[in-house]
Amino acid sequence: MTAPRQYEEAGLDDLDVEEALALAKEGGAQVPDGSGATGGSPAGPQPSPRGGNREPSPRDGSRTHGEHTADGTADGPSRAHTAEHGHHRATPWPEARALAGRAPRRPDAPVSVSLDAALGLVLAAPLAALTDLPSFDTSAMDGWAVAGPGPWAVRAEGVLAGHAEHERLTDGEAVRIATGARIPQDVTAVIRSEHGRTDEKERLHATREVVPGQDIRPRGQECRSGDPLLQRGTVVTPAVLGLAAAAGYDTVSALPRPRAEVLVLGDELLTEGLPHDGLIRDALGPMLPSWLRALGADVIAVRRLGDDAEALHKALRNSDADLVVTTGGTAAGPVDHVHPTLRRLGAELLVDGVKVRPGHPMLLARTKEKQHLVGLPGNPLAAVSGLLTLAEPLLRTLAGRAAPETYTLPLKETVHGHPYDTRLIPVVLREDRAVPLHYNGPAMLRGIAVADALAVVPPGGARPGQELEILDLPWATAGIGVCFT
Repeated sequence: MTAPRQYEEAGLDDLDVEEALALAKEGGAQVPDGSGATGGSPAGPQPSPRGGNREPSPRDGSRTHGEHTADGTADGPSRAHTAEHGHHRATPWPEARALAGRAPRRPDAPVSVSLDAALGLVLAAPLAALTDLPSFDTSAMDGWAVAGPGPWAVRAEGVLAGHAEHERLTDGEAVRIATGARIPQDVTAVIRSEHGRTDEKERLHATREVVPGQDIRPRGQECRSGDPLLQRGTVVTPAVLGLAAAAGYDTVSALPRPRAEVLVLGDELLTEGLPHDGLIRDALGPMLPSWLRALGADVIAVRRLGDDAEALHKALRNSDADLVVTTGGTAAGPVDHVHPTLRRLGAELLVDGVKVRPGHPMLLARTKEKQHLVGLPGNPLAAVSGLLTLAEPLLRTLAGRAAPETYTLPLKETVHGHPYDTRLIPVVLREDRAVPLHYNGPAMLRGIAVADALAVVPPGGARPGQELEILDLPWATAGIGVCFT
């Protein structure tokens, strides 16, 4: 009996995938690197940090995510954007990502940014050379600049980098020269220090053949003034900063970093100490700002609002961020205030539930002309799923970044799937294979903490060797120091 059939026959479709997987005793992948993420099947159902945030199933009639269409009307999403099982409507995962990428109507206007503040931004205009590179003939090595055939009489005064042009040489003369120094006129070649020797009369002899022009970087070798160097849309990396500086720039025109605000909801959350008396530690408050920075946002505030509908309404009404991220409160429980608050504000609901596990009750809304809200589920791994499904493409568009090339890798071991929805599971990448990690339930972070990526598992699951789309985690490809700028 397949796992999905087990769920249906046992009447388990309305459990979250973590509970279903625990009951099905899904076998897990062994991690070959000793990361500590190996082990048996999940230990059992994990309690949701918020009772009202249990991820509704495709047959859970208590929650209808399709209350608004993409244009804000109340008739339900169009067939092009949604899929329906029973009373539940949700946007398919690929379409939800595409909708999020198209949601911003236009990025902010370009700004002039100093080089020391431009790392990670996207160029808003092409970069052309403001000077020849190099701007004069320079020595590529430490050694001697020589004129004509040898041996050569060595001048007493050498040529150093950063000094004014040295007087011209005549045939038979040489002068000591440093790397990067300006080549005197009429120099034939540069002899490296290790390829020459001087005799007792201070005459220079080459120990190998001298080729005219050797170890001289001629003016304009890399580019001439006005040559195009980088296209609009190029991400500013450390190398781009170096090239811009060398080409004569003090500032560049770039798209500003999107500004994000995090609103942490829930009266049950502790900011320190151990869980007690029904209270649990807040994992999302510490985690989300760094995730958002890794995705290219400038996090301007993290506010803890508890389960206070008026506080949420006031925070959204007064926010001037490009993106507001809320945690929890996206379902229909007694203290789930996100949907009622969005209706009260007249927000345009673009995505109301996504066919993905974990993270099913995530949402995307346009709250103001140039502001969007991503509502994340309260479970930590479900929130990560929401970030990569909705926040990442939206922030990418706001920042002017191109979509990354999609790629696939073969799966090392069997992964059970949800009967109807896409699954996102943490994996490590080993020898060109995706190795599934345990502890991948909605409330768990133990798997994602050692993961390189998330694998996109289609409905029904995947078998060993099957090619799955891979979503890289931002720090797995770019490095912590580059991502968190």
